[in-house]
Amino acid sequence: MSVINTNIQAMVAARNLNQSQEMLGRSLTRLSSGSKIVNPSDDAAGLAVSEKLDAQSRRVKAAITNVQNAVSYVQTADGFMSGMTKILSRMSELAILAKDVTKNASDVDLYQKEFTALQDQLRSTIGGTTTDIGGTANIDTPLGAFNGITLFGASSGLTATIGQAVGQEMNIPASNLRDGDMLAIINQDTAGAYALTASDSDSIAKITAAIQDIAAERASLGASQSRLELAATTLAVENENLGSAISRIRDVDVAEESTQYAKFNILVQSGTAMLAQANMSPQSVLKLLQN
Repeated sequence: MSVINTNIQAMVAARNLNQSQEMLGRSLTRLSSGSKIVNPSDDAAGLAVSEKLDAQSRRVKAAITNVQNAVSYVQTADGFMSGMTKILSRMSELAILAKDVTKNASDVDLYQKEFTALQDQLRSTIGGTTTDIGGTANIDTPLGAFNGITLFGASSGLTATIGQAVGQEMNIPASNLRDGDMLAIINQDTAGAYALTASDSDSIAKITAAIQDIAAERASLGASQSRLELAATTLAVENENLGSAISRIRDVDVAEESTQYAKFNILVQSGTAMLAQANMSPQSVLKLLQN
């Protein structure tokens, strides 16, 4: 039917052109942003899932930071105890030298001065109150500390978060060196004098026991560090997998989207041309009127 007022072909061509332009615009936005989900309407369910996975990924990254800090804490404590072992080894050497029958009193006093200086270093590192380690004054800020946390005091240890979910925690046991065999080395009387001297008959036995005490504490920390490092590895793998899952939902496949872009670009051009042709069709009716 030849009519002038209503051009059905032009209307259909215009609708198809609008659809092609809309799809072309979406493709351009995806390619320019790198995201498959530009608007929630693009994939409502996928957006919800990706947001949940993204929150989980952020928790995993935070847990990785916590674990790494806990490893640093353990390594710091172990470093201090490694130094203490060297000090105790030197003290045992001095105790043997002080028992040399060929040494006079002045020689023994020289050994005792170094022995006392090493005790001072151990006492300053471990710290404690006069109730804990005797003496005339509290050592409230010992050398053995990590970010303000005392390393060698009596406590229940630290609870480290090693996962992104509630309850994924582990306890790092306390390394209390203010009691037992180590206390015999650093304990002072009310006048500030050490209970142990280099020339004591039992000094070697007490120093050896203290070395064994530190060795046991280092072994305990070593087990904790091993578990923390395993947790860090597991968290890193979990973070990679979460990132991969989020990418599959959110990130645009550039190769596929480029193909779609080319397709819709051609459709827009052809649709524009066909709309122009459809707008020309009423002119044929004019020819009938002219005749």
